[in-house]
Amino acid sequence: MTTGHDTAAAPPAKEGGAAPARPSAGAPVSDQERRRRARLSRRWQRDMRWSPYAFVSPFFLLFLAFGLFPLVYTGWASLHQVELTAPTDMNWVGLRNYTRIFDDDFFWNAARNTLTIGVISTVPQLLMALGLAHILNYKLRASTFYRVVMLAPYATSIAAASLVFVLLFGRDYGMINWALGAVGIDNIDWQNDKWPSQIAVSTIVIWRWTGYNALIYLAAMQAIPQDLYESAALDGANRWQQFLHVTLPSLRPTILFTVVVSTIGASQVFGEPLLFDANKGASGGSQHQFQTLGLYLYEQGWVNQHLGRASAIAWTMFLILIVIGIVNYVISRRLRASS
Repeated sequence: MTTGHDTAAAPPAKEGGAAPARPSAGAPVSDQERRRRARLSRRWQRDMRWSPYAFVSPFFLLFLAFGLFPLVYTGWASLHQVELTAPTDMNWVGLRNYTRIFDDDFFWNAARNTLTIGVISTVPQLLMALGLAHILNYKLRASTFYRVVMLAPYATSIAAASLVFVLLFGRDYGMINWALGAVGIDNIDWQNDKWPSQIAVSTIVIWRWTGYNALIYLAAMQAIPQDLYESAALDGANRWQQFLHVTLPSLRPTILFTVVVSTIGASQVFGEPLLFDANKGASGGSQHQFQTLGLYLYEQGWVNQHLGRASAIAWTMFLILIVIGIVNYVISRRLRASS
């Protein structure tokens, strides 16, 4: 006979068989269970310790293969006379490849062209980007559409963009000369004259990067507290005065960042001048009138096959970028100290 106490203490039976027994909280743990828990604990500790390194390891592996190794190899090759056709046949020349650079008129011509193209492209680009960002910062209809349009040139292929601009700047059939002829200006030879060719190449750079920098400025503008504008408005400042005395001072770190990044990008301009006159290739025009340092590096290494000289040029450009970084660091420290 079963009592009410026995009925309450019995575990509920499941259909198809009796319910499995559950060990109580104070029941002793078997050695097998203890070893299993210890193994899981060790596995969890190893996972917490090493999984972050596994997640970032692809970047470091790619950097070692395509970043650090080429950097070290070109540094070593720059101290040798070596040709691209026999990259393992090296003759030690020390700093001869570097000293030859100082006497190389083509190198200095490429350096001057890089500087002028950089100035012509960077200054208007950043000014236009700042103005576009200021306009987009207002509440506009379809603002997302305008932001996508701003980024579209950056996402466009360099080859496609250069092909379009080559057609626009054609001497006899280009739309630019057609528009200039409508106002009485004679046709300009955009590919063979020095300054017109550099302006044309700079125009491609401006078109590709203005929208990208505009979005950077827009993000920085949206981070400015609205209280500053309200206070300026209460003091009687109009929109132009608010832009000069509130927006620009708040954007100084961002402006410095874009100037440095644009300067680095200008020193490495390659695709635009290479494709602007495909018939001349890496020479940068019939008289090297728009040959940049990137084109000169390509010409020495892959056209003339002087791998040692090309490596010395690459390291010279790398040292120039280091100087630009140091200048950026000094200026940013002074800006932080003055703010």
